[in-house]
Amino acid sequence: MDIKSAEFVISNSDVAKCPQRPIPEYAFIGRSNVGKSSLINMLTNRKSLAKTSGRPGKTQLINHFVINNNWYLVDLPGYGYAKVSKSSKKKFQKFITNYFEQRKQLAMAYVLVDVRHEPQPIDLEFMTYLGINEIPFGIIFTKADKLKPKAIERQVAHYCEVLLKTWEELPPYFITSSSKKIGQDEVLNFIDATNEEINGLKNNL
Repeated sequence: MDIKSAEFVISNSDVAKCPQRPIPEYAFIGRSNVGKSSLINMLTNRKSLAKTSGRPGKTQLINHFVINNNWYLVDLPGYGYAKVSKSSKKKFQKFITNYFEQRKQLAMAYVLVDVRHEPQPIDLEFMTYLGINEIPFGIIFTKADKLKPKAIERQVAHYCEVLLKTWEELPPYFITSSSKKIGQDEVLNFIDATNEEINGLKNNL
């Protein structure tokens, strides 16, 4: 998939105010220091589409971007480690769960995890939440440039072993590096294929 256009649409904390166009959207979420904004900028070939920050927890709203005028990329607040009040965290969690449970345009969620780390309970719990609510998701391993290829293989294999203790089959997963543009084509091509599948189903109705 070639990214010809990527434009900011709206930020808000109310799922009812999200764009109403009936086009597929893909939500990106993960712990607040996982490199989500850098990944979004890498995927879209934009330097500052999503705002990056040295302070974890910068994203605090549901951010919609329209890509190629035919699908939405959604940047969601990170969970864990963000230096915000407990009341704010509760509010974030509520509108995040409202988004996932009410957003009909959502085609898939991408859960970002740092490939250098052991599987974290908060990530595994969130994946379980998505599974219980029958929300399709994939895993994006970030920061692959920080490890050597063999180490990446070991980390990903271990992660898969942990997942298979509770899942019958693995979700799709992608290995990425924002600085090296690793995984850009794989993620975008998967989205492209999903869009084609959705359009095919619509045409057959």
